[in-house]
Amino acid sequence: MSDVRLKVGGRNYTVACQDGQEAHIERLAGVIDNKLSTMGANLSNQEAKNLLFAALLLADELDEAQSAPPPPPPPTAPDFDSARLATQLERIAGALENAATTLES
Repeated sequence: MSDVRLKVGGRNYTVACQDGQEAHIERLAGVIDNKLSTMGANLSNQEAKNLLFAALLLADELDEAQSAPPPPPPPTAPDFDSARLATQLERIAGALENAATTLES
């Protein structure tokens, strides 16, 4: 176990975490600290209340992200033979040119 020192809302905290998780915990604390910063004038003089509101805002964002429809799947590659299609298009173009020449004469 490791101890990580965090600064959230201008206050220092020490929390225990598994070895190797320190950077992850610090990043999460940074998210909470940023959320508190965005609350600006809405902060109260009660630290627990501020942390609760920050947690509620983050939980709301998470809930919205989880309930959003999944993104559409990436486009798939066409399943046709482009060389064969090119040959067929050339034959059709030739036939059209012959038909146009016949109609002109």
